[in-house]
Amino acid sequence: MKEQTVTFFGHRDTPKETEPALRLTLIDLIENKNATVFYVGNHGNFDAMVRRQLENLSKTYPIKYYVVLAYMPSKNDTPDEHSILPEGIETVPCRFAINYRNKWMLTKSDIVVTYVTRNFGGAWEFKQIAENREKFIISIK
Repeated sequence: MKEQTVTFFGHRDTPKETEPALRLTLIDLIENKNATVFYVGNHGNFDAMVRRQLENLSKTYPIKYYVVLAYMPSKNDTPDEHSILPEGIETVPCRFAINYRNKWMLTKSDIVVTYVTRNFGGAWEFKQIAENREKFIISIK
């Protein structure tokens, strides 16, 4: 089975009660769908939960995960070993940086995991784009 790459889109205010379902979804992807590479953003609750679970699961499973930054780190920031910048982000105006980063992650991914409870906002928008690109989508409830 071909190795799968996964990305994530969810609301900034995703409730913490979502985390157990997220963990089970990640384990299923790793064990049953051959997911080995994960791209996640760094804004809001959903991204924080994903990062936490990937960090924990990387101790047990042979996976790689990357925190994809939307902005160039400042001199005071010390990104960790998992932080990356999408190619070309340095030329993107700040107000378009998150969209650019999200499109980059979506292009790199086979599977998209979402937590979307309303029909507006960035998470909803990128779920729609993923559907239009016929990505395999897993919606966490």
